[in-house]
Amino acid sequence: MIGEIEELEEMSEELQSIYLSNMDEAPARRLVREAFKDIQLAIDHCLFKFPTDGVKMEEVYEVNSRGLKVFSKSWIPEKSPLKAIVCFCHGYADTCTFYFEGVARKLASSGFGVFAIDYPGFGLSDGLHGYIPSFENLVNDVIEHFSKIKEQVEYQHLPRFLLGESMGGAVALKIHFKQLNGWDGAALIAPLCKTF
Repeated sequence: MIGEIEELEEMSEELQSIYLSNMDEAPARRLVREAFKDIQLAIDHCLFKFPTDGVKMEEVYEVNSRGLKVFSKSWIPEKSPLKAIVCFCHGYADTCTFYFEGVARKLASSGFGVFAIDYPGFGLSDGLHGYIPSFENLVNDVIEHFSKIKEQVEYQHLPRFLLGESMGGAVALKIHFKQLNGWDGAALIAPLCKTF
């Protein structure tokens, strides 16, 4: 039938339950991520081959000021002093854990503290998958998260950079324009921006 997902006999009951879940909402996306996290990180791709030795990775769920549970991740070098912090803004079809995982590991192993957040409605954060009711609210949610990081004593003295990819390039630019003195620079990868 069109529009219906059929059960697959060769799947375990646990995988069947995941397969039939509504991925529009965060709890189902979180369940899938946990079930396949090890498989994802073992993919034979150059971005996932960067070593994690000497890099402390932390995953956190926090409730933001709008009452949304948001997921964030950080990658911090353990064996070298921090050169700067890099705050990543992901693109529309991405999260802070898939494409960016290898890039973050490489940056952290090179001495950079790296921080990323799944926007509300993306990845493991609350919200209808891919739905952005207000781009301004999305930008403010990211500002709120990154501001908490920049205020931490261990990061206050460091240079701070935004890294935006695709739609995240537009997010990074909006953040930079709202906080002109809050950032030392921004790097944009294929940004979703119009030039004038």
